Amino acid sequence: MAVGVFDSGLGGLTVLDAAVRRLPDVPFVYFADSAHAPYGVRDADDIYDLTTKAVSRLFDEGCDLVVLACNTASAAALRRMQENWIPRDKRVLGVFVPLIEAMTERQWGDNSPPREVAVNHVALFATPATVSSRAFQRELSFRAIGVDVEAQACGGLVDAIEDGDMILAEALVRSHVDALKRKMPRPQAAILGCTHYPLMFDIFQNALGADVKLFSQADLVPDSLADYLDRHPNMLGSGTTSKFLTTGDPARVSRHATSFLRHQIIFESV
Repeated sequence: MAVGVFDSGLGGLTVLDAAVRRLPDVPFVYFADSAHAPYGVRDADDIYDLTTKAVSRLFDEGCDLVVLACNTASAAALRRMQENWIPRDKRVLGVFVPLIEAMTERQWGDNSPPREVAVNHVALFATPATVSSRAFQRELSFRAIGVDVEAQACGGLVDAIEDGDMILAEALVRSHVDALKRKMPRPQAAILGCTHYPLMFDIFQNALGADVKLFSQADLVPDSLADYLDRHPNMLGSGTTSKFLTTGDPARVSRHATSFLRHQIIFESV
């Protein structure tokens, strides 16, 4: 009954940690492609190839359902995967839709036509690959009209977080927020469009100001996943054991993961 969670590195642990609290009886298999992180500076074909390889491994681990807890993979690879790669008896879900549904105040799975919403000016902070894909704007257009999105590519931020250099990460957050505000001085809401970024939630909020509503996937994806499993209980796979897998150095990745989540995480090499 395991569910897979994939990220290019450790950012997806913010989603996994919340999902474990929301679904304590479900085993999760987490795959961090740390040897190839970050994905945000790679081209779409490279991201697709790396993502399908990682998801295949999660299928082999008994996960019939995999969550791409990586916005870059969701933006650059998911649609192509859904069109011609995912087996009929498997599912792969992205992390954009739950966030957009929350921002537009729609119920999970609401497929009604797009409509006007309360938030008209939205800042999107994401990796360069996610920004260039315009996947967020595409998904938003299916659900809302009249929303102005200003995207800011946050180069270097994932690397700083993965390296544990929080002084540099804070400086980069403030620099990227300043750059965004020069383009959109008064955003009503801001999207943390990378699962690494919730680790810097308070810094983003402080730099943006208390009047800007901040949306984080770590707060939203677990409820969406629980709702999906309620509606599709057959998608709980055959896996029975929670585990953490990485293509990187397991000792180093375990050390950084433990520091992120403040409890011990042991990764295995793949």
